[in-house]
Amino acid sequence: MVQSLPYLKETPSQTAGPYVHIGLIPHQAGFEIFQHNFSNVLIGPKTKGERIIVEGRVFDGTGTPVRDALLEIWQANADGRYNHSADTQAKPLDGSFRGWGRTGSDFKTGIYTFETVKPGPVDTRRGKLMAPHINFWIVARGINIGLSTRMYFSDESTANAADPVLNLIEQERRRQTLIAERSSRGGKVVYTFDIRLQGENETVFFDV
Repeated sequence: MVQSLPYLKETPSQTAGPYVHIGLIPHQAGFEIFQHNFSNVLIGPKTKGERIIVEGRVFDGTGTPVRDALLEIWQANADGRYNHSADTQAKPLDGSFRGWGRTGSDFKTGIYTFETVKPGPVDTRRGKLMAPHINFWIVARGINIGLSTRMYFSDESTANAADPVLNLIEQERRRQTLIAERSSRGGKVVYTFDIRLQGENETVFFDV
């Protein structure tokens, strides 16, 4: 006789929790744990390329800024090559550009900021050219799995129109959620990229 097992309730899903900043960006939470903190500044004095600021806010489904989001970016250098052994493009590496950064949205304003350079176009393995873009990863309380998306540049309309990833998105309105608007402030180039987790104009996220 087979004895039936009692019904087991599903355990709660885990999210990033309120302590993600202490472990990953402790300086923002007021802790000095690491000798070298991870930073939102990807450039140095010798980094090649056009220096830019990328900034924006993460909004939840009600349109409220998420003030405790953690964001990571990784990108190619100004010549379109990643600082990674898997990138075998015949393009120069930039030894002063790591191509990866981490920050959190400001606890008061909800604004995140990265200082970097505008990336060059990247060749795909199938020989197609991807428009200049920056890869984003977002995590926060209430998000079970980190969300991945891309940021493209408003002043690269020709390259964007031919980009193989953007062209996978059928609706033009949805593609626009990945386009950052260029402006100038205080003599610096600024790209504004707001990320909407749910609701109207929800940002396109990718399975990676």
